[in-house]
Amino acid sequence: MTTPREVQLVSRPVGWPIPDDFALVESAGAELADGQVRVRNEVMSVDPYMRGRMSDAKSYAEPYALGEAMHGGAVGVVTESRADGVAVGDHVLHGLGWREEAVLDGTSVRVVDTSVAPASAYLGVLGMTGLTAYAGLTRIARIKEGDVVFVSGAAGAVGSVVGQVAKALGAGRVIGSAGSQEKVDHLLDDLGFDAAFNYKDGKVSTLLREAAPDGIDVYFDNVGGEHLEAAIGSLRLGGRIAICGAISVYNDTAPAPGPRNLARLIQTRGTITGFLVGDHWDLGGEYAKRAAGWIADGTLTSRETFADGIDHAVDAFLGVLRGENTGKMVVRL
Repeated sequence: MTTPREVQLVSRPVGWPIPDDFALVESAGAELADGQVRVRNEVMSVDPYMRGRMSDAKSYAEPYALGEAMHGGAVGVVTESRADGVAVGDHVLHGLGWREEAVLDGTSVRVVDTSVAPASAYLGVLGMTGLTAYAGLTRIARIKEGDVVFVSGAAGAVGSVVGQVAKALGAGRVIGSAGSQEKVDHLLDDLGFDAAFNYKDGKVSTLLREAAPDGIDVYFDNVGGEHLEAAIGSLRLGGRIAICGAISVYNDTAPAPGPRNLARLIQTRGTITGFLVGDHWDLGGEYAKRAAGWIADGTLTSRETFADGIDHAVDAFLGVLRGENTGKMVVRL
């Protein structure tokens, strides 16, 4: 048998990460203790938030340690178990991705049914990605029937779910931005967005006004920067902005200028609220039930972009930062 491998962070990126910031090495073997399981990972997630954990700046999550395997969402099959309630052959969702094999406490894994949905779905539309979209819309943005909703990064993992869930929750009009005409077509033709634009075609504020001439009620922000300023400029009375991410500034080496039109929030009585999905796990059961129904009736669909092999995991992550994915980026191991 080949020795399992893992991806380690070996230097903290300055600006855009490069392949030399990472190393693919053999994993150290570990015997199971009572209560633990050994998992052969089948799919792992690469996500924009991981860029922040590569820095040692103070943040909401502990930085990745240099010279150690990184971590993130993964689904794998249990090959050995000394934990009650987790059997050999079970597929489990857990947080030790970036490696081909993981040893975990049995209480830290969740058994998932891959006969209902593929393993990758539990990293995306049925996992943290989907819950992020749902919590942001329902609890943070307090979406109401008839709202005009704008989402940036709309062809990405979270954004593509946001648009569809907003429609399912009764939004009157859903608008998305993306970085290519192919992605714009995907939003309109496959995901049911009412309008979409390529943000590279002009000023975001102008493109948004054309798509929403009467303004917006909700902005779900995955991008930050120019998109956030444009959304503030189009906000209607009582508008709500939910900030999930700001991928446009993750690799900046100097602080990006803030929106120049924050005073407009006074006029509109608008709000801007940042959030983390980890504060909203209590919505997981509610979302899972509703998502299952939406998937069954075709209201909610998902597209995934795949990379194959742990030796391509870093390339997949860098591709996410460059916007090369449509839907969720998943690495098959």
